[in-house]
Amino acid sequence: MSKQKRFIRARDLFRLESVTYAELSPDGRHVVYAVQQTDAATLKKHSNLWIAPVEGGVPYRFTSGKHSDTTPRWSPDGSRIAFISNRGAATQPQLYIIPFGGGEARQLTTLHGDFDSFEWSPDGAALVCQFRKQDAEDAAREQDEKKKQLGVVARHITRLFYSLDGAGYLPQERWHLWVINAESGKARQMTEGDCYDEGNPRWSPDGAFIAFFSNRAPDPDMEPALVDLFVIPAAGGEMRRLGTPPGEKRALSWSPDGRSIVYVGQKGAKDWWQNDRLWLVSVDGESLGESPGDSPVRCLTEAHDLSFTAATLTDTVGAMSVPPVWSLDGTRLYAQASRNGGTGLYAVTVADGALEPLIAGAEVVGAWAFDQQQQRLSYLRGTFEDPVQLWMLDCASRETWQLTRLNRKWLREVNLGAIEEVWFKGPAGNDLQGWILTPPDFDPAKRYPSILEIHGGPLAQYGYSFMHEFYYLAAQGYVVTFCNPRGGQGYGEAHAKAIWGGWGAVDYDDLMAWTDLVAALPYIDPERMGVTGGSYGGYMTAWIIGHTERFKAAVAQRCVSNLISMWGTSDFNWTFQEPFGDQPPYETIETLWRCSPVRYIGNAKTPTLVLHSERDMRCPIEQGQQLYTALRRAGVKAELVLFPEESHGLSRGDRTDRRIARLKHIRRWFVEHLA
Repeated sequence: MSKQKRFIRARDLFRLESVTYAELSPDGRHVVYAVQQTDAATLKKHSNLWIAPVEGGVPYRFTSGKHSDTTPRWSPDGSRIAFISNRGAATQPQLYIIPFGGGEARQLTTLHGDFDSFEWSPDGAALVCQFRKQDAEDAAREQDEKKKQLGVVARHITRLFYSLDGAGYLPQERWHLWVINAESGKARQMTEGDCYDEGNPRWSPDGAFIAFFSNRAPDPDMEPALVDLFVIPAAGGEMRRLGTPPGEKRALSWSPDGRSIVYVGQKGAKDWWQNDRLWLVSVDGESLGESPGDSPVRCLTEAHDLSFTAATLTDTVGAMSVPPVWSLDGTRLYAQASRNGGTGLYAVTVADGALEPLIAGAEVVGAWAFDQQQQRLSYLRGTFEDPVQLWMLDCASRETWQLTRLNRKWLREVNLGAIEEVWFKGPAGNDLQGWILTPPDFDPAKRYPSILEIHGGPLAQYGYSFMHEFYYLAAQGYVVTFCNPRGGQGYGEAHAKAIWGGWGAVDYDDLMAWTDLVAALPYIDPERMGVTGGSYGGYMTAWIIGHTERFKAAVAQRCVSNLISMWGTSDFNWTFQEPFGDQPPYETIETLWRCSPVRYIGNAKTPTLVLHSERDMRCPIEQGQQLYTALRRAGVKAELVLFPEESHGLSRGDRTDRRIARLKHIRRWFVEHLA
């Protein structure tokens, strides 16, 4: 007789193994990947590098220790792996290189500051890095034990964007490009400047140039979307701007012949709702059309209402975006895109923009990589039932196979419940997608309380990813429902643009249509329905309780409640005005107030729990405090739970004991009010 499976627990987060990056070796025989785990005794997260043989053999640990080894990158010949680590006596993360054939990791750099993206040169002699030096004042404080104990005396802020959620207050120093000799570790700064950042550096195929993004506006903080594409000689010299449309840009890649660059981006400085598209740029400014007068820039994916980004949310491991990759003959591009709840891998023909799905099922594709001959590719794959595994694809036969068995030991113990996908019509006749998760011991003859989960963003989507929170709530006996109302990504530009100019309108209508559908199910008790969500989902939760009494309990997490006070206090700073008419509150306050949930709290009757992190710089703590205070003053039963030291990302990556406490508070509130 088989052993009965248990239900998922909050403490299973301590057993979760997450993959933060993976890359296939140039010869296609091995994959290196970084696995992150949490030490339940110390609550510290650490990650080590693992190697998975592609054909036969069992994955094995390649580095060890209670530190974080991250972002492994193979050298072009496959003999070495570069990675970032905080191991040893280093007070800050440094670049390391380890021989693949055996031997100890060697610290390459002794720089004081922060590393971001880096890439090997084509000949393997150097690495280009995006690096930000430590502020001189902070460095001096670390050398003086008394000053170190006293901490920061005052913060002198002169720039407009001065904070970033998860990072805190930003230093005065900027991100610049550095080239590091792969043998000696000698570091050479390529770019400099007091008010400009450079990022996403990529070598040209011949190693002669480095391309990168930078905002060179007179004051980049006043025009944050005016990002341009530049090239600079790798040996040093003057940088050159390539003509591209204004707009957000990220993830670039050189063509095999070095004559073109493709990047992912948008056209327009303030229209966040746009699809992320693939743009082709001529490096020398030559025409990309049929006649000499045609533009040196061309959008390759204009014909497809598809966003080339990893937009699917999860609370276990993110769907990491990878820059587009060219085919060896330069005729095709491969890139991630999100559609209908999934994130897949697509091929785009350069000549005519024709689109072909390569991996596009009920799954979420994370970091992926080809071998040198593009005969195989490795990819991280997440599904409803599995947080992440490493998979392989044979490019000729399209055969796929799984390399890892992460989280198997505890996942095989649990009954997660069942998920049903539902397509339905919204109030405007629009097609909408949702899912219904039933408890592990579900009996269709019974009637159940339910919880509506609303995603954040809003430019994101729920979909085919593992959500520990959803399974935990289902294990408590709730039917958990989630859908993608208008305003998110994955369903085209019209869907995303629908809430531009004001939240709480058609998005609310779509959520109520979904609620009507759920309430009519024979196994749902319409008198025991709850609602929760975080960030934009917290906004919609707060909006809902001011507009309807159909939910008997609500949990507003890391919410937006007052768009007027949100202006200038979020790490989005003043740009938060752009989706609401693009006017500051001192010029026109009506739209921001009309769209603020706290305005309608006088109508609320729903018992509401407010959860917020004390170091949330995306939706500052005052947003949760205002909602809580307004509810109490309006006579509504409400409680406030604050999490010290945590950021906006608590639910998916901060300290595990606080993540568990958060889940237990959510459970407690719904048990109390939906029993």
